[in-house]
Amino acid sequence: MIHVALAAKPSDFDSKVRLPGLSALAELVGEPPLNKRPGPKRTPIAKRREEIPAKELPDFWTLALHDLMSAYHEVCAYCCIRIERTTGAASVDHMVAKSRQWDRVYEWDNYRLASSRMNSRKNIHEVLDPFDIENGWFHLELFGYQVIPNPSLRDPLRQQVIDTIVRLGLNDPGLRKARERYAKRYLEVGDSFKSLMEDCPFVAMELRRHGRLLAGDR
Repeated sequence: MIHVALAAKPSDFDSKVRLPGLSALAELVGEPPLNKRPGPKRTPIAKRREEIPAKELPDFWTLALHDLMSAYHEVCAYCCIRIERTTGAASVDHMVAKSRQWDRVYEWDNYRLASSRMNSRKNIHEVLDPFDIENGWFHLELFGYQVIPNPSLRDPLRQQVIDTIVRLGLNDPGLRKARERYAKRYLEVGDSFKSLMEDCPFVAMELRRHGRLLAGDR
């Protein structure tokens, strides 16, 4: 994993996602909607917003997926690979799980672009936030392309890195093979370093750390 900088909120996010979501929550607890919408009123299912089951929350966050793909260059925040068949389809992950904090469900800064596989593995569990981690906490072994914690890290951070690697399955055979494929396309086939940075930035940064960049690249 590498640090991911929070992208600016799209200008239409509030009107498209946040306000409809908050309005739906109001209806689901028996309050007047915050904005008008076509169709029948939603039936109240709880007395308080925090009591609304996560599975009953209207999925307005899916309307942000296109913007997330554009803002984060189609790269999964967790496995750091351009979202492809190996990683699973693109999805919106709630860094703070929907079941834990209702007031973060429709907030742009709580969304992480994630492959469906990473999203499923994370689920409601806590992992290190790509927005908060620092580059260098996660290292890559070039023999086997396995992710490991930086040997200089000390507990509790070292254990948090290990727990994140395990929870997300960052060393499953498919992801290790994908990292190897991208590295070899750069080292042996002739793909540009720019392409490697776009498709698999963690591998690109680790090749630089290992001193394996080709002549002319930095």
